[in-house]
Amino acid sequence: MKTLLPLAVFALLLPFSASAETFRCGKWIIDDDTTREDLLHKCGPPTTRESRVEDVRSPNQYTGGNMKVGETVIETWTYDRGTGAAPMVVIIIDGRIKSIERKKK
Repeated sequence: MKTLLPLAVFALLLPFSASAETFRCGKWIIDDDTTREDLLHKCGPPTTRESRVEDVRSPNQYTGGNMKVGETVIETWTYDRGTGAAPMVVIIIDGRIKSIERKKK
């Protein structure tokens, strides 16, 4: 059971770990190396913005369970790029862009 928790956390973070997607805002190319502040400066505010806080947990060697060691902020920003272009969804974790995806219609 102790080894399943780290695997479960890894499986949950896997979709956020790699992103090859980019999109254009005016003359700018936005990718996962862009900072949150640059994203706001180059693209303006998103069409929609959602935010949630999740606990970060770590195994506790003394009790065998796990304990809260912190919190992480996960933001989902959606940019509507007009007709003919799919909206782009930007996932930001603790202020850093983790993934950029085209929104499924």
